[in-house]
Amino acid sequence: MNDRKRAVQARIYGRVQGVGYRIWARGEAAGLGLVGWVRNERDGSVTAWLAGADAAVSAMIERLWQGPAGASVSRVDVEEFETWTTPGDFRIVA
Repeated sequence: MNDRKRAVQARIYGRVQGVGYRIWARGEAAGLGLVGWVRNERDGSVTAWLAGADAAVSAMIERLWQGPAGASVSRVDVEEFETWTTPGDFRIVA
C-alpha cells in the first residue's frame, strides 16, 4: 500500500467563478480525505491547495478538470511542493 503524502497548488482557468466551483471543490476534496483550501483569484481563476495521500491528490487533480455543472475548465496548472503547512480540513478562503 502506498501511503506517500503529496501537496500541490493548482490554478484552474476557464469559467470557474460564479458556478459554485469552490463549494464543489471543498466537497470533492473532503470526500477524498484531503486538507487544504480553495479561493477565487482576481483574474477569474481559482486556486486550490491540496494535501494528502498521493492517490487522493491525483484523483482530485483529475476532478478539477471537470468541476461542477456550469463550469468550463480550459487549463489546470499544478505545482508540486515538498513541505507544507495547511489547516486540518479543507476550507474556502477569501
